[in-house]
Amino acid sequence: MAETIKKNHYTADDIEVLKGLEGVRKRPGMYIGSTNSMGLHHLVWEIVDNAIDEALSGYGNKITVTINKDGSITVKDEGRGIPTGIQSQTKKSALELVYTELHAGGKFNNAVYKSAAGLHGVGASVTNALSEWLDVTVYNEGKIAHMRFHNGGKIETPLEFIGTTNKTGTTVTFKPDASIFSTTDFKWDTLYNHLQESAFLMKKVRFVLEDKRSNLTQEFYYEEGLKEYIAVVNQNKKPITDIIYFYDIVGKITIEIAMQYCAADYNETIFSYVNNVRTRDGGTHETGFRTGITRAVNDFIEKNNISKGKKLEGSDIREGLTTIISLKIPEDILEFEGQTKGKLGTPEAVSSVSNFVYEKFSYYLVENKEIALSIIQKCIDSYNARQAARKAKEEARSTKKTRQEVLLSDKLTPAQSKEYAKNELFIVEGDSAGGSAKKGRDRIHQAILPLRGKPLNTDSASTEKVLDNTEFSTLINTIGAGFGQSFDIEDIKYGKIIIMTDADDDGAHIQTLLLTFFYNYMRPLILNGHIYIAVPPLYRVYKEDKSGKIIEQYAWTDKDLEKSKKIIGPGYKINRYKGLGEMNAEQLKSTTMNIKTRQLIKVSIEDALFVEKQVGILMGKDSSVRRKWIEENVDFGKFDAFINEVK
Repeated sequence: MAETIKKNHYTADDIEVLKGLEGVRKRPGMYIGSTNSMGLHHLVWEIVDNAIDEALSGYGNKITVTINKDGSITVKDEGRGIPTGIQSQTKKSALELVYTELHAGGKFNNAVYKSAAGLHGVGASVTNALSEWLDVTVYNEGKIAHMRFHNGGKIETPLEFIGTTNKTGTTVTFKPDASIFSTTDFKWDTLYNHLQESAFLMKKVRFVLEDKRSNLTQEFYYEEGLKEYIAVVNQNKKPITDIIYFYDIVGKITIEIAMQYCAADYNETIFSYVNNVRTRDGGTHETGFRTGITRAVNDFIEKNNISKGKKLEGSDIREGLTTIISLKIPEDILEFEGQTKGKLGTPEAVSSVSNFVYEKFSYYLVENKEIALSIIQKCIDSYNARQAARKAKEEARSTKKTRQEVLLSDKLTPAQSKEYAKNELFIVEGDSAGGSAKKGRDRIHQAILPLRGKPLNTDSASTEKVLDNTEFSTLINTIGAGFGQSFDIEDIKYGKIIIMTDADDDGAHIQTLLLTFFYNYMRPLILNGHIYIAVPPLYRVYKEDKSGKIIEQYAWTDKDLEKSKKIIGPGYKINRYKGLGEMNAEQLKSTTMNIKTRQLIKVSIEDALFVEKQVGILMGKDSSVRRKWIEENVDFGKFDAFINEVK
């Protein structure tokens, strides 16, 4: 048991003062959000943001990011270069201050940067604080300056001038501290997507990504920016409009928006940015956009007498709409919520964006009457579907037992509780595993729905085929919240929906098909954290002791397996579980279903753009696009070597 610390006297000497960057190392989550892979890559974004801020101000048109063989990463720009002179207040060089002091930088007024991503002045110093070492070389004023830090920001090599130059810019190389992060493995796909996003937002600026580990190189350069961004996101969809683009300066805020409506898409897809930083949690600019477009469409309908008595809601108008919003906001009115800048809080953005969208989109609808009518028709179809779904829901509630529930009775083993938030639905692969799950479940809160065969690929099937599919029609009715445009998350009957499949290729394929379905037709389940993947063990290590009692350990990885062998000791035996059906009810319960002992993976969307593109590529109808991605991303030589090793 942990020792309980009690101290009756709380004195001034109990106040701990963390000097320099110690506070960052003590509480890294406060500055980069987490110490997992997401936090690791945030170190790169902080340095890249500084390079982007230079380009935003008109200095330099090329930014290069290189993953080095030793696990370090290099960011190189062609900006003005960080100043190296002595700062009058501290008597230290500006370069040293930028990398060792929090809130030290040139972005606290509009004199150096009109708009900047690095608002708080902590980016470079935080990256330094959380690195094993960091090396920076600056080219400016005809000189080459150099500094090196180690052990979380301690100076290893003081400022030195190592040559002369006629170029400008900053090159930063750092290696994250493995004692802080759960992983220090930089992901090509994560860096690729972030730099591509930046290139879309910074048209005519070249971004280069290099990976020295695998000799991969990718350049991003876009002449038309957001228009090309929309084209990439919607490449596997069926547009019903051209790409609509608006740009203007409203007061102090520069607003740029691209949007496009697509058929057979029941979701709103929106990516918003402020000073090139993704605002994943939205904010005042998204609120302004939604208000403006709703007002513009409803005014157009009323003025043209298109649909008497129908007042469309915002969700009707934005169904099937892909939108990119990019704002440039000066420091004096810029407000982010949190250091990771996930949500815009600038009050002025609401009215500025709302009025901008209303005026621009209203004019577009008037000037493009034929396209306008197709947009309005899609919005009205969405309205009608929503009304029909509401009516059907009311009728279903007035009936004790619907036809759908009768059809489900031989498949679904329901939970007894009506406390839906506490209930869990296990979607189980196969009748064998389903039988064990039924016996091992918590009857009060856990329901079991076994799948019979593989579900459809909903990214390449029509809506009619999806609804005709027995597995999906059963699943839709079981969850009880509708489907597509009629889906209402408030009506879900389960707080957790858990996909439980075998730990093999077929199981992984079924997981992917189910996740594709939820992404396409019930996306709020993912966005609101209701979808999980069960993690059954791969091994059982056991033996019989002298008294005849079975002692056992379960292992989820090969590393766990080695630990389990040592715990059980000599004479152990191993079960390798190839499927859930190989576990009896008690084993399945204790390892995979019991809330006190199980492991679950919560499905979330950390990078919406990456997900949108990958679902379209890997699950869409166009096999040539999928083949191209496989050829560019899969090393079959390594795969063959792996197979030979296994043999």
